[in-house]
Amino acid sequence: MTVPAVQDRNGKAAEYLQLLRSLAGEMETAMQAIARNALPDIEESVAAQQSMSARLVELADELSAPLRSSPAASSIGIDEDLRRQILVSGDALQTLNRRYAALLQHSSRSVALMVSLFSSFKGQFKEASGPRMKHQTWSCQM
Repeated sequence: MTVPAVQDRNGKAAEYLQLLRSLAGEMETAMQAIARNALPDIEESVAAQQSMSARLVELADELSAPLRSSPAASSIGIDEDLRRQILVSGDALQTLNRRYAALLQHSSRSVALMVSLFSSFKGQFKEASGPRMKHQTWSCQM
């Protein structure tokens, strides 16, 4: 592998690392926007996340292309410290992604409960028959 090719791979790897960190920050921003119930901020954050994710896929393909053609040649391309930082950032992003997914799932359930609750006031709620079924309560976890 030539010196310019190694520098190009290191440059792409550095961009990849920066995008991982930016994506993590954008996910934090989205979670805070969800907590504030700021829909425009959530939409803006999701759009930014999609853009960053698309670029990450492109970079991953470019960086792994030499792996497919010659695994021995690709091992000398990326600086070891940069590779370690990418792995650490990737692990942190996966942890953050699990928190983000849990928040979205919890929020979705809360929204579904609220929709169901409010639709019952419009006469769309059907009570089950029987003496025990007449007494229902609603609660929501915050």
